[in-house]
Order: sequence, then structure tokens, then C-alpha cells
Amino acid sequence: MKRKTIVFTEIGKAELLEQEIADEPGDYEVYIKTVHSTISAGTEKANVSGDVNISIADAGEETPKFPRTCGYSSSGVVWKVGSKVTKVKVGDRVIPNWGVHTTINVVHENGAVKIPDGVSLSEASAVYISTFPLAAIRKTGVEAGESALVMGLGILGCFAVHQLRAMGAYPIIAADPVEDRRKFALQLGADFALDPFAPDFAEKVKEITGGGADTAIEVTGVGQALDTTLDCMAMRGRIALLGCTRDKNFTIDYYRKVHGRGIQMFGAHIMATPKMESSHGFRTIRDETITVMNLLAGGRLNYKQFINEHNSPNDCYNVFQRLINDKNFPIGCQFDWDGIQEQ
Repeated sequence: MKRKTIVFTEIGKAELLEQEIADEPGDYEVYIKTVHSTISAGTEKANVSGDVNISIADAGEETPKFPRTCGYSSSGVVWKVGSKVTKVKVGDRVIPNWGVHTTINVVHENGAVKIPDGVSLSEASAVYISTFPLAAIRKTGVEAGESALVMGLGILGCFAVHQLRAMGAYPIIAADPVEDRRKFALQLGADFALDPFAPDFAEKVKEITGGGADTAIEVTGVGQALDTTLDCMAMRGRIALLGCTRDKNFTIDYYRKVHGRGIQMFGAHIMATPKMESSHGFRTIRDETITVMNLLAGGRLNYKQFINEHNSPNDCYNVFQRLINDKNFPIGCQFDWDGIQEQ
């Protein structure tokens, strides 16, 4: 049996290729026909551009390895199930664990999470991405009424702003040099939106927060941005490092900015997420996925406002060329897979 998958075949090149999969799922496997998949711009730009630090396991390699599959957040409908599957059935709307850009995602039954009524498949296809900032926020232990700074307003930063609002943080300060992204962050629930390159940025944050941010979500992965974030923190503030820090050339005055001020910094990479059992502040991806969908179903979160572009997978080459070259690539860009398998 064949499926069609978007593959990065070389630097700068995305192709929709046929791949072989088994005709029938294994005992505990689920075949999910993809309806939508959402682009995670930072990760996928690094992938298609040949960044050698895209994977923790491969970090430090001198030559990028291709081909690479791409994407990790999608939604669809259960098409086939293995003989021992009990948690989902054919026809269920689900989110697959690490659902790539493909017509058919294949997962263990534990990796298929049902989508509640009232949550569209389009919204649901962005849920997996949004579990990453939620996990980062949990690591900071943010409490209602605590101030929060989000540094970087790509898709992860925008989700972080929206989630912090739902969790009662105040004030929420969103920071990005792009004006349109700052405006969007205000729509998502930020109380203030600032340009981090402004000469008085840190002073402004301290003024707004009455001395410094209690918590921060650093999403850029850039050393300069982390250094600036540290300048904005209150004593004993907590920072989650959500953005992938692929640049190893960091120069931080740790004695004055971290050690002396009692700052805590938390690694928030997906690899740090527990695989089997959730605990306070450290939830499995499955449990975070369920949490986000419940918040969507209950009206506490609204992901419809994030999705602003739909594309055919047949146009994947042009979409990823835009991702590489267009600084204004949309925050919420999706592929629509209905009918692709038959073409």
C-alpha cells in the first residue's frame, strides 16, 4: 500500500512522494487518514534549510542528512485499526502522536487522541504544536496574577501568550520586532506588546511589571534574546527555554544575571517530556493534548484565529520556498489532505 508524504529531499527542496506502508496495521496500530496538518515554521525551516542541529541526537554533525520527513502536528479520521486496538475505532476523529505531513499517519493506539465535539479538525491539527509552549509554561510554575514575558512571536510564542491568558498570568508582555506579530499577540490576550530591539525595552518591562517579570518563555533560541530576557527578570524569576537553541555561541554574564539574582532556567524541549506517566509540572504529550482539546471545547482557548492559510500538499515545494525566503510567512499555515490519496 502507498501513501503520499512531503519529504525534504535536499537543502531547500520539498517533494510530495509515494511511500510504501503495510496493507494492514499491526495488532496495536492505527491508520489515520490525515485531513489537516499544520506547519511548525521554526522547526521545518531549520529542517529544509539543512540545519545540522535540528535533532539533539544528531547535534554537532558537519553535514546535513537527507531525505528528511517533516511536520509533527496533524489531525484526521481513523481509517483502519489493528486486531487488538480498543482505545479508538474506525471513524473517530483523532490527533496522532507526531503526525507528519502525509496522507496516512501510522501510530500506536496510545498515540491517537480523540477530538471532542465542538473542536474542528483544522483547530485540532494545531493542538500538538501548542502542547510544547504549555509544557514550558508549566515548568515555570506560573501562578494567577504573576507577570509573564514571551520573547518571540512565532507560532509557539503566540500559543504561549494565549495559554498564559487562560492560566491567569498578568500582565502578559509579548515581545517581537515585527509589528504585525505584536498586534496579533494583543488580539490573543497580551496586555502589552513591545519591540525587544527598542533601547529602553528592559526598562519598560520592569516599569510595567513593577520590578521585573516573574516568568518568561524564551522562544527565539537566540543568545542575544536570552541575554535581553535576563535583563527583564525579577529576582528569583523563572525562564523556560522553549525555542531550540541551535546557535552554540552564547555569551551570558551568568554571575550577575543568573547566579546572583537566583534566576531559574528550565530546558523545555520535547525530548524532556515524560513518556509514560504525568506528574506535577511534567505531563506526557498525550495528557497535554487532552488538556488543550478540553480547553478548546470549553471555550477557554480559541485556535480558529491562528489558522490563516490553507494549501494543497501538491504545492509543497512553493510553500516551503516561501517559508525559507519570506519573513512574513503566516503564523498558522496548513496543508489540506482530503482527496490527495486518490490523485
